[in-house]
Amino acid sequence: MNLSYTPATICAIATAPGRGGVGVIRVSGKDLLPFAQAISQGKTPKPRYATYTDFYDAQGQAIDNGLLLFFPGPNSFTGEDVLELQGHGGPVVMKMLLARCVELGARLAEPGEFTKRAFLNDKLDLAQAESVADLIDASSETAARSALKSLKGAFSRQVHGLVDELINLRMLVEATLDFPEEEIDFLKQADAIGRLRRLRATLVDVQATAKQGAILREGMHVVLVGQPNVGKSSLMNALAGDDIAIVTDIAGTTRDTVREEIVIDGVPVHIIDTAGLRETDDVVEKIGIERTWQAVERADLALVLTDSRHGLTEEVQAILARIPAGLPRVHVFNKVDLTEEPAGIADEDGHPLVRLSAKTHQGVDLLKAKLLEMIGFSGADEGVFLARQRHLDAIARAADHLEQAEADWEQVEIFAEELRMAQNALSEITGAFSADDLLGVIFSRFCIGK
Repeated sequence: MNLSYTPATICAIATAPGRGGVGVIRVSGKDLLPFAQAISQGKTPKPRYATYTDFYDAQGQAIDNGLLLFFPGPNSFTGEDVLELQGHGGPVVMKMLLARCVELGARLAEPGEFTKRAFLNDKLDLAQAESVADLIDASSETAARSALKSLKGAFSRQVHGLVDELINLRMLVEATLDFPEEEIDFLKQADAIGRLRRLRATLVDVQATAKQGAILREGMHVVLVGQPNVGKSSLMNALAGDDIAIVTDIAGTTRDTVREEIVIDGVPVHIIDTAGLRETDDVVEKIGIERTWQAVERADLALVLTDSRHGLTEEVQAILARIPAGLPRVHVFNKVDLTEEPAGIADEDGHPLVRLSAKTHQGVDLLKAKLLEMIGFSGADEGVFLARQRHLDAIARAADHLEQAEADWEQVEIFAEELRMAQNALSEITGAFSADDLLGVIFSRFCIGK
């Protein structure tokens, strides 16, 4: 972006809170060599080399000793001069060292401000900047690998490729606007529609990959619903591989929602166990049942459990009737170990039906595979980059504009405008076209020190 501004020098503790062997203070700003000399009592660090030194307070007393690193701009993470003070990782020492940086003229950095400066100084585009936070927050190895792909520019390159194709197509269309008598024939000869259709096909592929990445980043929320004692808590424990929820033969044991995050083939899955659904006069249990339905409303998918010995009773049918029509669901017939039925998958009224035993784990792997299938995750992370909801929204808007462009291509002014709107939507992903308030929201969710 190359914005013309002189930002303040900022500082922050870049390592996690608490005690550790090493603690890092990061400083970014303009002309930081005098800053480095002041905190080390005259030492001039060689760029990109570690200088062993004491760190001093204003009275010349040593605060700590460690390594001083100097990265002169623009060849640094932020594009400005950057200092790293690597000392001992005690909270008191870090606090004293940070206070000394403030005394020397720095101010405390805001969340994400280092990465924001990297974006503003053209060191990263917006999608890459977001992937810094996604890499830190990754909840699985697959998500971490995909976030790193985004950080290295895999997603951005695909977006830039689409934008370049759009620009070429727009140039072709704009060139015809001064010659209205010839514009349609010219566009036909230049295969404008063929180019547009190929562009739309490429966008579909990018959209599919982005959806995979969004699943890796956000995970899916799966709610377990059913009557008391059908095995919801047992199934949660089986999926989690641990005794998360209390399991007893007493109806109504689970009275509140219990949440646990697990990972299935690299995909984060947020499992919500809920209170059993039944008629009750118990005030506490009623509250739990109310929360069950609230969890259903917010879920991405519902597992409706039934005791396989009883099948789809009227009570179960009443629960199914209340499940939102647009919410994907899987019927789970549990306790096949008691009926001696084989575990397996079938179809019931257009919805998957999985027969399993949460107690013996028969069929649990079948259920996991079905969950991934229903959310559209292929299980292969090759080429997958992490994506956010705003990326999916931008791609969807671009796809809509391109669809409209093809429908109205003979009205050249409308054709040109739809292509422009599609380009703007895609450019929002990388930050080439973005509002300041959007940047504020994005970077405010980062860690302090990044």
